[in-house]
Amino acid sequence: MRRQTRRTDAMENRSKVSPPDPGVVIQEALKIGTVARRLGISASLLRTWEKLGLARPVRTDSNYRMYTKEDLRVLRRAVYFRRMRGLNAPAILDRLRQEGLLNHKKPAAPLEQPSIGPRLRKLRLERGESLSTVAQAVNISIGFLSNLERAQSTASVAIMRKLTQYYGLNILDFFSPGDSTSPLVRPRDRRILQGGEGVQMELLASGKITMEPHLFRVAPGAESGESYAHEGEEFLYVTRGQLVIFLENEEYQLHAGDSFYFESKTPHRWLNPGKEETTILWINTPPTF
Repeated sequence: MRRQTRRTDAMENRSKVSPPDPGVVIQEALKIGTVARRLGISASLLRTWEKLGLARPVRTDSNYRMYTKEDLRVLRRAVYFRRMRGLNAPAILDRLRQEGLLNHKKPAAPLEQPSIGPRLRKLRLERGESLSTVAQAVNISIGFLSNLERAQSTASVAIMRKLTQYYGLNILDFFSPGDSTSPLVRPRDRRILQGGEGVQMELLASGKITMEPHLFRVAPGAESGESYAHEGEEFLYVTRGQLVIFLENEEYQLHAGDSFYFESKTPHRWLNPGKEETTILWINTPPTF
């Protein structure tokens, strides 16, 4: 029965990829959902890796991503570096290039900032402080801070918030700088920041703003980390999936279509308890997050 189910799944998800040039052999390919299941990662992570150049799936006429066997080979190696070596996406990208697995060009002008590490290191050195001083101040280990500064690990939203408070900044300061002041921000132009394992924040406005609107993408099981608090107020609207948010000792379970409003000074943390990615429109005002 299991063999038949796998065969059916494969038949439903295979498609013919049109060759880029005449004479090229047509390959069988798989959709993003099937690839994610085979690799044991989320589809959102695959999309993030694509933006960095870790994969280059072919797009069908209906704009579906289709992955070839070669794509799977590269992605399996990427998963190995992520799980067994603990490398983040930029470090994985470098390793794959070193091994000659990425011969295609990286997409032009990527808007995602791969790591806040170099910025944190620069801030610390400008203040003449040691790793020990900063780590103790924000209650994290020296080793973790060192790895974070060297882009070998990522910070959760809670830790990122602690570091921004310590340096007198907010989350907006860690986004890649943008030149556009247009009131219109198209999806391809969003600036992106990783908020730890499985959490992606996409900035929905640019320029001098008094509201801080994000689109949060939270993978199954991903979370903010420990509770954090700051000045301001927050509004969130769950567009897909589910979210559990804790305000001090109160627990609230949100589902698609639910909205939530609270004062940011109340200690809060959150997580995705579901089996699919959760997407949230999340607004802070003023931009003190």
